Amino acid sequence: MKKTLLLLLLPASLLQVAYAQKSPKKTTSGNPIAEGWYADPEATIFGKEYWVYPTYSDKYDKQVHFDAFSSPDLVNWTKHPNVLDSSNVKWAKRAMWAPAIIKKDNKYYFFFGANDIQSDKAYGGIGIAVADKPEGPFKDYLGKPLIDKFYNGAQPIDQYVFKDTDGQYYIIYGGWGHCNIAKLKNDFTGIEPAADGKTFKEITPEGYVEGPVMFIRNGKYYFMWSEGGWTGPDYRVAYAIGNSINGPFKKIGTILQQDAAIATGAGHHSVIKVPGKDEWYIVYHRRPLTETDGNHRVTCIDKMTFDKDGLINPVKITNEGVTANRLK
Repeated sequence: MKKTLLLLLLPASLLQVAYAQKSPKKTTSGNPIAEGWYADPEATIFGKEYWVYPTYSDKYDKQVHFDAFSSPDLVNWTKHPNVLDSSNVKWAKRAMWAPAIIKKDNKYYFFFGANDIQSDKAYGGIGIAVADKPEGPFKDYLGKPLIDKFYNGAQPIDQYVFKDTDGQYYIIYGGWGHCNIAKLKNDFTGIEPAADGKTFKEITPEGYVEGPVMFIRNGKYYFMWSEGGWTGPDYRVAYAIGNSINGPFKKIGTILQQDAAIATGAGHHSVIKVPGKDEWYIVYHRRPLTETDGNHRVTCIDKMTFDKDGLINPVKITNEGVTANRLK
């Protein structure tokens, strides 16, 4: 009782010190990196901060906004609520998910899927929002979807935006077991035909279901995707390596999957490379062992490494997460 009264009499500045002394300093990010149900994370770096943009994981009719998270060191994360919601995208009514983001000409372009269209008769698909800052607020860029039809059997969802070494931007996307690649116009207002006149080229590898990701390491194109069912324990990440952005891509193996002692349904990821270093992280979602609801997914981070031949080592999913890595 005396200790409580003493604390109440302390000035605010000393109170903060007193409580800070009781709170141990975080040494790892811990998994998940944030409280709440979040899935399909897009991870990137802007300036000296790491950013993660996940799906707000809820029933489709409630899944109509996005939150974001930023960190200077991968350990301490700040939530930026409601960076985009359907009030700023009049055509998006439900199931806004799986964002991708890229900075171009001092603008931030936020790509997303909406409405979960099941045929060309429905209205929705992949849209774009734009903002002046990574935390938004983002507003609809086109006033309509960028891609609103099924091409080569690919549901227009799960887009990844990739800048090739020649400066050309591509959109790589697709659900329902099909993956397309297409050249984006320089101002992101539409799709540009390739040299052969085609707009959407299918690059679907064996086992592909959804969630494509691409990056370059040592001159090779690494193409990654998710397999299995998103509500099941068999959800996982596989990859291939090609010599060009168009492949061909032949599956090499699986590198991220459930660990029955930690979590199930590990998949739908993105990748972060620390600038100037061969240091890599995988940001992904998984389902806690206590959960059976398909929407109860959390966003996590772990290290991703390569062997001497450039193959990706299987990722060990952890509860600890990663240690601090400040950007220089």
